[in-house]
Amino acid sequence: MTPPVLLLHGIWMRGFTLALLARRLRARGHAVACLDYASVAGAPARALDRIARRLEGLADGGPVHLVGHSLGGLLAVQAACRDALPAGSRVLCLGTPLAGSAVARALAGRRSLRWSLGGARDLLCRGAEALPGQVPVAMVAGSLPLGFGALVPGLSGPHDGTVAVAETRHPGLAGHAVLRTSHSGLLLSAQAAGLAASWLAGQGLPAAPPDGLASGLG
Repeated sequence: MTPPVLLLHGIWMRGFTLALLARRLRARGHAVACLDYASVAGAPARALDRIARRLEGLADGGPVHLVGHSLGGLLAVQAACRDALPAGSRVLCLGTPLAGSAVARALAGRRSLRWSLGGARDLLCRGAEALPGQVPVAMVAGSLPLGFGALVPGLSGPHDGTVAVAETRHPGLAGHAVLRTSHSGLLLSAQAAGLAASWLAGQGLPAAPPDGLASGLG
């Protein structure tokens, strides 16, 4: 039996946005749960406490995997760094700004827009200071520049409309792939779901070229 999988949504989103990804992972034999948390009104510490409690209910002494989209990936990494994941667990990030988000820093620098990041502001601006040594972490990033972030100064190079590909890289990653899809499209992409299923099943994450791939929105 495969380990259970807990999905974490990003900022300004709710758990229902993970439904298609959850269905695709279940079709590949994974037991999947989605965690809904207050991404703006609540502080990351509160979200991490909720994640820890949910993991306790899912783990049953065995490994449990985390898949986080955007901010959810940062929370997944922090949860793993807290030793909240049993041995054999894995983490997958989808479009997560591990190196910090230029869009978040631009919003944080404007008093009229700073509120939109809520309690996640500092975490999104700085990214992940370190990755867990005991839990492998991989990344699937997007390179289709469709999103409001493309209008915010500071976002450069290949990006998914919200997060630059360069912002998704970290020297501690065990795998990194780039798909031709947008930031929100990562949750709708059949290719992203396929890579996620392979990674969670214990396989490596093949490097996918940023161009020449369909967006996977079907």
